[in-house]
Amino acid sequence: MQKILTKAEEQIMQVLWKLDKAFLREIIDALPEPKPHNNTVATIIKILIEKEFVAVNVFGRMHQYYPLVAKEAYTKNSMKTLVKGYFEGSFSNAVSFMVKEKNLSIEELELLLKQLKKNK
Repeated sequence: MQKILTKAEEQIMQVLWKLDKAFLREIIDALPEPKPHNNTVATIIKILIEKEFVAVNVFGRMHQYYPLVAKEAYTKNSMKTLVKGYFEGSFSNAVSFMVKEKNLSIEELELLLKQLKKNK
C-alpha cells in the first residue's frame, strides 16, 4: 500500500475503522460538526472505493461500507512515509526531533526503550 489519503478521506476512514461497517447515514452521524453534505461524503466514499480502501455490500438500494485496509496497516505505512519524507528514513531522527520539540517526555522515551527491549 503506497496510497496516502487526504484529510477528508482519512476522516471517513477513521469513522469506518471505528464502526467496522456502516451505511452512509451512520457515517455522517459519526462525523464531527459541522457535518458535510451527504453528496460530499458519498463522493469521498466513492474515491475510497476506487483507491481500494473501502468496499461495499449492496442490500437493494442500501449500501453498507466497510474498510479493506486495516487502521494498523495504514498507520504503519503513513509513519514510514512521514519518516522517509522528513527524517531521511531515520526513526531515530524522528524521535530526536520530537524530544527537541518537547513532544516526547523522558517518561515516554523510557517507556519506548522498555518496549524495544521487550520486543528483542
